[in-house]
This record gives sequence, structure tokens and C-alpha cells, in this order.
Amino acid sequence: MADVVAYSGTGRRKNSVARVRLVPGTGKITMNGKDAHDYLPFENLILDMTQPFGLTETVGQYDALVNVNGGGFTGQAGATRHGIARALLAVDPDFRAALKKAGMLTRDPRMKERKKPGLKKARKASQFSKR
Repeated sequence: MADVVAYSGTGRRKNSVARVRLVPGTGKITMNGKDAHDYLPFENLILDMTQPFGLTETVGQYDALVNVNGGGFTGQAGATRHGIARALLAVDPDFRAALKKAGMLTRDPRMKERKKPGLKKARKASQFSKR
């Protein structure tokens, strides 16, 4: 039996880290052992996550096996998108121009701002009282 070639990439967003393996297949995405449609509650996150396949015209050519942890649904979907884009670079380096132009290879640096002393949250203060 011939060895199946697997391409891997690591993606990050907020507090989420996704380890993605692409194997030749039919386009099925499995996240933490579940189908992506069962794992993520919102269809727009799945569409966002599969953007790199559309940009590189590889829709339905690879199955994605994803291990993701940390953060919430949005962060995990973003981390998976980043990981898929990086794995597609391993498939064919010629995809770099299209992926880079769309911003898929850049890690999103936005993070939750830390809570400040004397405030309720990062910027929310208690209501001002004149007397």
C-alpha cells in the first residue's frame, strides 16, 4: 500500500491553536473527531474557515483533520483557517501569492485587552457619581 502524503500547518487566533493535517480526499473537515458542521454551531464560521480552499481552487481535493484547543468557536475557526492556509503552502508554494494577498497567512494579532485596576473590565468603569 502506498503512503498517503499529509501536509500540515499550525494556525493561531486569539487563544486558539489549531494543528491541521491535509490529506487527499473529498473536502471533509474533521475537528477534534467530529464533523465541522457538528462541531461549529454557525454556518458563517465554516464558510470563513474554508476560504483558503476557494482561493487556491482546491475545493474538494483535500480532507482536513484538525486538532484545535483553546478559545471559543470564532477563535477556533480562525485558527483553523490560518492552519489550512499554511498547510496549502506545503502542498504548492505557488499558492503563496493568492493566500498572502487575501491575508490568510498573517496571524490575526488582535487579543483581549487586559483588565485594569480600579475598573470593572478593561475600559468599563463604575458609574460616575457627583455626590
